[in-house]
Amino acid sequence: MKLAVSMWCYVRAVKGGRLDLCGFVREAARIGADGVELLDFFYQDAREERPRVFEALSEAGLPCPIFSVANNFVKTTAQERAEQTDRIRFGVDEAVYYGASTVRVFAGDAAEGVTFDDARTWIVDGLAEAADYARDKGVRLALENHGRLAGQSGQVRGLIEEVRSKTGHDALGANPDTGNFLLVGQDPVQAVAELAGTAAMVHFKDFAPGDGHYVSSAGTRFQGTVIGEGTVDLGGCVAALRAGGFEGWMSLEYEGDGDPFGDVERSARNCRTILG
Repeated sequence: MKLAVSMWCYVRAVKGGRLDLCGFVREAARIGADGVELLDFFYQDAREERPRVFEALSEAGLPCPIFSVANNFVKTTAQERAEQTDRIRFGVDEAVYYGASTVRVFAGDAAEGVTFDDARTWIVDGLAEAADYARDKGVRLALENHGRLAGQSGQVRGLIEEVRSKTGHDALGANPDTGNFLLVGQDPVQAVAELAGTAAMVHFKDFAPGDGHYVSSAGTRFQGTVIGEGTVDLGGCVAALRAGGFEGWMSLEYEGDGDPFGDVERSARNCRTILG
């Protein structure tokens, strides 16, 4: 398995004006990452920034194996849902530009006045259309366990199976996020094991009970920690992934409240030890 680092780790530094896209690439190289995960969230002007980031990656000798978008298909109008599909298409095109093999996607979350059946239909239709586009471009989509409609491994697996049945291909896979399972009351090792066979990438994240702003479906509060210093059995997750045949990219995703520069570097060291 290779270790990437997600730019989301540094979101607080970016918001504080301490880091930009090219600076992130250089920082990832400094801490010894094998690659980077870029996100549409951090673009201010994609047309202007894209070539500079590509040059920074070339200078650092780092690949970008993952490009992530934050879509939500639980929208009440067809136009809004079409915009979400376009967002994934944008991510796929960015992936092609950077030479990335995978685009992380979401399903969507529960919304007032929207039934579960309606939401699921919109999610499956949107992901199927996006998966067709990705397949034609030689890119895979990776559905993350995120939110209430696709937070549990069974929900993610069910959506993937339905989309694959609808499209007739496997361009949609999973992105098991090791920390997010705690937010829906699932054991991360068991959940990862259930998705290992369909995983296109993995988010390596750690949480611990505390006073953080993450609240589980049961009302338990969690805080992000340095990877390897929380309560997630990351070694067990890695073993489950290997048992399921996964040998792809593990993307470090730190969501703690500390200084990301020191904490992400420590997370990377811990990840190396866990991966062996």
